[in-house]
Amino acid sequence: MSAEFWVIITAILAAVTCGWIGSFLVLRQNSMLGDAISHAVLPGLVVGFLLTSSRAVIPMVIGAAAMGLLTAYLTEVLKRSGRVYGDAALTVTFTLLFAIGVILVSAYTGQIDLDQECVLYGEIAYVPWDRLIMGTADLGPRPVWILSSALVLNVLFVLLFYKQLKITSFDPQMAQAVGISPRRWHYLLMAMVSLTVVAAFELVGAILVVAMLIIPGAVATLLTHRLPLVLALTVVVGAISAVGGYYAASVFDASIAGFMAVVGGIVFILAAFGSRMLARLQT
Repeated sequence: MSAEFWVIITAILAAVTCGWIGSFLVLRQNSMLGDAISHAVLPGLVVGFLLTSSRAVIPMVIGAAAMGLLTAYLTEVLKRSGRVYGDAALTVTFTLLFAIGVILVSAYTGQIDLDQECVLYGEIAYVPWDRLIMGTADLGPRPVWILSSALVLNVLFVLLFYKQLKITSFDPQMAQAVGISPRRWHYLLMAMVSLTVVAAFELVGAILVVAMLIIPGAVATLLTHRLPLVLALTVVVGAISAVGGYYAASVFDASIAGFMAVVGGIVFILAAFGSRMLARLQT
């Protein structure tokens, strides 16, 4: 397979994986929590690097999941105190954790395979040369396996717990009344978001992974309010953003991840104006 093929496949996997689970953040009106988690997982990733001196998946996932849950928990605690507004609690929590991560990166960047540019922007173009070797067998690019595994876990999570995720997203009070804990499912969703962020982190970085999480779901909810269609549309929008972003980056010789976010933003703007015009025509 050519290098171009692997980059495009990886880009599609990153966009679809993030968009699938990120659509629930949009439905819950918690989009900024996705931004917070994408930044706050950094210290967990760095600690995983420091402990293993490698990019082993399990330590990274454990560290990131712990930081993601800590972000959600601290934000809730500050909000429930009644003395801090929700947006202030979220901002203070994730900037504090992200700043700790940046300090760790700058202090130990000579000892581990991680730098600040990788943290912020990622580099998906290097995917074809990051191989997964088992014994003497070359199984292909390592990020493809990581993202494929994350996508399978996300799809299974949504399909197995579709009812709980749907009712806690649309009507938390009803969920509480029928014995489904909105708080428990909130934290489970945050754990899955953290896992997804880890899978895409080194490819698109802490900043642009937010676009992957939120834009597909935001576009889908503009076009439909039916959850199955929302999930299907996130896949379509993610794939369009990935492929369009790759070829646009090739033309302008610029960041692939950056252009993926730009193409996604353009799709969102078109969907916003299109849905508004359609609503006017229907009235």
